[in-house]
Amino acid sequence: MEIRWLEDFIVLARERHFSRAADAQNVTQPTFSRRIKLLEEEMGTTLINRQTLPLSLTPAGEEFLALCEQITERVRLTRDRLQSIATDEARRILLAAPQSLVSNFLPGWLEQHALTPAISPYLRATSWLIGDYLHGLERSECDLALLYWPRGRIALDLEMSELKYLSLGEERLVPVSAPDAEGRSRFSLPGTRRQPQPLIAFHPRGLMAAALEAHLGRQPAPVYLNTLNESVQATNIRELVIQGYGLGWLPQRSVITPMANGELVRAGDERWDVPMDLRLYARQDSRHPGLLGLWQQLEATYSNA
Repeated sequence: MEIRWLEDFIVLARERHFSRAADAQNVTQPTFSRRIKLLEEEMGTTLINRQTLPLSLTPAGEEFLALCEQITERVRLTRDRLQSIATDEARRILLAAPQSLVSNFLPGWLEQHALTPAISPYLRATSWLIGDYLHGLERSECDLALLYWPRGRIALDLEMSELKYLSLGEERLVPVSAPDAEGRSRFSLPGTRRQPQPLIAFHPRGLMAAALEAHLGRQPAPVYLNTLNESVQATNIRELVIQGYGLGWLPQRSVITPMANGELVRAGDERWDVPMDLRLYARQDSRHPGLLGLWQQLEATYSNA
């Protein structure tokens, strides 16, 4: 069955007239009528009621029309996707990253390496979880993923064998709180069993939460926390912490300004800081024509650092 037959049928269902439908498809009426007849033979049933004026669809035709519209729409979307792939040579490299890295690390990093013309932040990814980044790379929705990565072992079941990465730097998750009237931390670690500290937390299925859980599990003394809210984005956590709802762990780069102006203070000393790496991931078999050269350039830069 040819896709144009489906398109013919959709036009005929709209026009309800063989001659007008043939004109719309730029063919003669005999040719158009023959194609509709072949379509009915292919489907094994009558789709057009030719005894009415204007023409009408049989019940089978009404059902078939819905299927034709679905198929032709999928073909259109696929055609658009193929055209997009065909123009990959001119497409900028899409980099997916959490919102806090897009705001506090990526602009300076792109400028430092003169990569602003070549790389575009993929803003749809700012609230993704770790699995979303891996799937995004797998289906070529993005070309690079810049992620916080925990140091040490964490309990996450991730398939990473098809990926390669570069370590771009370091970050720390630091516990912060709004200050009290005397400028001291309103909430402080480690809390007590009777009075656990309110926590504005990262999403439990994210890397940040896993890194924090592993780090606290390695501490000799227990910590007592009561989770009030969970969020993917560090900005949301920071705003709730500034408003005094609880303490939270945040990337150090994201709290430099609010700590300098007194909106936030430390909620614990450095033993509670969670060390993280900044990793840039890409697929081993990426088809983006510009990615290999860029990766080799970065690899040379960071292997010599």
